[in-house]
Amino acid sequence: MTALSEYFRLEATGLWRAPIDAQNPDADDKRREVIVSFGNATIVLSDRNDKPLAHWAMPAIRRQNKGVRPAVYSPDKDAVETLEIADDAMIDAIEKIRAAIERQRPKPGRLRWGLLGGFVTAVAALAIFWLPDALIRHTVSVIPDAKRLEIGQSLVANIKRVSGQACSTPYGNRALDVLATRLSDGPPPHLIVLPSGVTGATHLPGGFILLNHELLEDFEEPDVAAGYIIAEQLRAENTDPLDPLLRTAGLRATFTLLTTGTISDAVLARYAEHHLTRPAAAIDSQKLLAKFKAANTRSTPYAYGLDTTGETTVDLIEADPFASHPAEPLLTDGQWIDLQSICED
Repeated sequence: MTALSEYFRLEATGLWRAPIDAQNPDADDKRREVIVSFGNATIVLSDRNDKPLAHWAMPAIRRQNKGVRPAVYSPDKDAVETLEIADDAMIDAIEKIRAAIERQRPKPGRLRWGLLGGFVTAVAALAIFWLPDALIRHTVSVIPDAKRLEIGQSLVANIKRVSGQACSTPYGNRALDVLATRLSDGPPPHLIVLPSGVTGATHLPGGFILLNHELLEDFEEPDVAAGYIIAEQLRAENTDPLDPLLRTAGLRATFTLLTTGTISDAVLARYAEHHLTRPAAAIDSQKLLAKFKAANTRSTPYAYGLDTTGETTVDLIEADPFASHPAEPLLTDGQWIDLQSICED
């Protein structure tokens, strides 16, 4: 033990009380003066004739009166054998060595608490960062189309309270259905034209796409409105429309929807208001151009509908898939006139 070498020649007197047991029947409870010195990883107690009386292993030594002098030590927790030392230098030496030994002892409790703390931290991190996202993703993946349609209808009803009733005429509705079918290679979206409340266009769960009436009334061709519809279809493909709803609604509403298949009207009303004010998600122009090509629709009218100067949408203009040859007409002239008049009644 390296600490012992520093005090190898240190000696002091002390008062020793020997243990009384079967192997030492002649011992009494009186203390006797002894010489205390350091041995090999021990302290040695000797009489005046240098006869060793006891060897105490340093790792086993316990102090019985911490912070008090003279110091009282014992080689066991029962303290049936004690040693009282008044010499400050000897006390300081023993305490220094005991402290060094204590630092080297394994700390099972500390390790246990450290592991427990790490486990609790990991669980908390999972609960905070992983569980909400995992719960939302799982819920989004299992909600059937019928429930999505129901949720979308409820959101539309809440939005109508702000925007006013949807525009509707028999011929206008028929033209809207033709446009929806023309722009989809699968189930056509549910197109709804609103007199206010929606900036441009937006989409909802259940395949609903809401259009501001100005997209029909302020332009000379249906390609602008068609571009907005195609863009919303791409946004819905990029991010499931249920995902932002559930992230806004929170864990309780998500868990309720997952376990009971219901979501409260209050939650939907709050989200409808939030949805109308949030900006549209950005979309990649190359993916959007691919959607225009698949829909056999020009992208240039939509680009100028977004920006009349064309400066911020130049990529949609220059890479228009039908810039050099005409695309199939979206509607007949009569259908387009009917659609433009859908909000007049």
